[in-house]
Amino acid sequence: MHIEYLMGNEAIGMGAVAAGVNVVAGYPGTPSTEVLETIAKHNPEGNIHVEWSTNEKAGMEVAAGAAYSGARALVTMKQVGLNVASDPLMSLEYLGVKGGMVVLVADDPGPISSQTEQDTRHFASFAKVPCFDPSSVQEAYEMIQEAFDFSEKYHTPVFLRPTTRIDHGYASVKVKDADEYKKTEPEGFVRDPARWVIFPRLSYQAHQAIEQRNAELGTVLSAYPRNSIEPAEQADCRRGIATQGISYSYVAETLSERGEKAPRVLKVATPFPFPEKLAVEFLQGLDEVLCIEELDPVIERELIFLCGKYQLPVKIRGKLTGDVKTAGENTRDTVYDDIAKFMGWPAAEKNQLPEPPVSVVRPPVLCAGCPHRASFYAVKRAMKGQKSVFCGDIGCYTLGNAMPLDMVDTCLCMGAGIDIAQGIGAVTPDMKCFAFVGDSTFFASSITGIINGVYNQADLTVCILDNSTTAMTGHQPHPGTGHTMMGQIVDKVSIEDTLHGIGVKTVRTVDPLDLDRAIATVKEVAAEAGVKAIIFKSPCIAIVKPLGKAEVLQDACRKCKKCIREIGCPGIVVKDGKIMIDASQCTGCGICAQICPFDAIEVTPFKKNVTDKGGQK
Repeated sequence: MHIEYLMGNEAIGMGAVAAGVNVVAGYPGTPSTEVLETIAKHNPEGNIHVEWSTNEKAGMEVAAGAAYSGARALVTMKQVGLNVASDPLMSLEYLGVKGGMVVLVADDPGPISSQTEQDTRHFASFAKVPCFDPSSVQEAYEMIQEAFDFSEKYHTPVFLRPTTRIDHGYASVKVKDADEYKKTEPEGFVRDPARWVIFPRLSYQAHQAIEQRNAELGTVLSAYPRNSIEPAEQADCRRGIATQGISYSYVAETLSERGEKAPRVLKVATPFPFPEKLAVEFLQGLDEVLCIEELDPVIERELIFLCGKYQLPVKIRGKLTGDVKTAGENTRDTVYDDIAKFMGWPAAEKNQLPEPPVSVVRPPVLCAGCPHRASFYAVKRAMKGQKSVFCGDIGCYTLGNAMPLDMVDTCLCMGAGIDIAQGIGAVTPDMKCFAFVGDSTFFASSITGIINGVYNQADLTVCILDNSTTAMTGHQPHPGTGHTMMGQIVDKVSIEDTLHGIGVKTVRTVDPLDLDRAIATVKEVAAEAGVKAIIFKSPCIAIVKPLGKAEVLQDACRKCKKCIREIGCPGIVVKDGKIMIDASQCTGCGICAQICPFDAIEVTPFKKNVTDKGGQK
């Protein structure tokens, strides 16, 4: 064993490696992404198959196939990704697994980087899948190893449900040396249709067995050491706190600082199946219990149920009673305030801090030089004066909603914009309907929507913003990039060929940085009937070197500010009354120069000193 300073996701990934994981699949999504990337980095011999799957459903099914074969398998995603993977998950529990299978779902209370707050503990109960809920980075490292053992023992997939503050928190973690890692040698898939082919009669029998097993697991998990009761310091204590996850760490900090008259504490590490026997023991002799948890009142409802079942005269307080806020993540301060009110302690003293410096307000915007800005602007210019709707999607390009672009009218979930545009068009046939989607999202969840439009004769222009990467989550590869997470160089899956193959007859590819041509292309394609596509192809500025630098020619500038009002590039600034280009941000994309009516912006391309394979400088 040795100590390493690790991010929570790194600890989870290294824990999976130590557990002998054989196959890892997933789809990138904050706050889960670094788990899979860590495993890939700790796989120098390539003994672990690691892949970014096209979406979470594919990842779930790859992991299931590996677990059918006796391998230890891990699939990673964020909480909204679980919605995509729910179809195979709901049936998988009925069939079970042979090798250990952990479904890592990183929840995002807040939410900090997600469309919604969503509590995976509900999904665990819904899918009847056991759930492990770590409270610290160290516990997450150890718990994923225990989760694999548990999965193998009971032949069930299991959830590991870290939240953002566990995923992205750092700690000194005691980890195993390489010679201590478990070695898993799967026997491979053994044909057994009675086991692996789901039929209604099999499901009925499996359902009965699952319900019986989960009831028994409530007792088994009551003895799981990470579920625990911390006794009160005084024998006649009548109050208790029930908590979980990172909230437990906040509770423990608060009580250790307070010291005197601390209440009894129930730590719930397995919210499903709930550790019933342990919880009843905790409730004995108490008058009141405060539940502090993220996100939903899962523990609170379980304790209310147990009080009724066992006729315990305990008042359960928390989110349902208004004693704890009902949304958002907990913090050290909110936890102290909730406990202080519950225990009758004085309110926290407000520290007198000096006035902080005035911070610059930086609303989320597309990066300077981002090709998506040019793509949106080209469509906006082409459709000026026409009745149009612009349906967006999940990715960097969601930021196309910001002023002055104002080019995202709807955004629901990945891939939804294409079908939403079809619904709007069905009701408003005189509307020019556009749907924007990124190249990674195209492969993940958009192809079926386009097929739907072709089949049902929709009138729709699909704009695919191809920047050659999965940019928002950290530039992961996808089927269109030509390389895999294992480092293999593979044939790129062509977006153009895919579109033609599913029946889209008009497919045009254009560089959005060639603004006039891009605008003309949009006008031509949008005028056609049916489903048609424009691929705006230009790489993300984070994966290529800058093209050059732009400069405002002050003698020619008339200060009309069209360059600012039209595209909203953060690299264009006003300083001392002058319009200027921030050289630290400018990439030389040239869009500002193309829209300046006075030719007052000059772009100087950087010289290339390396000859490429085509012989061009």
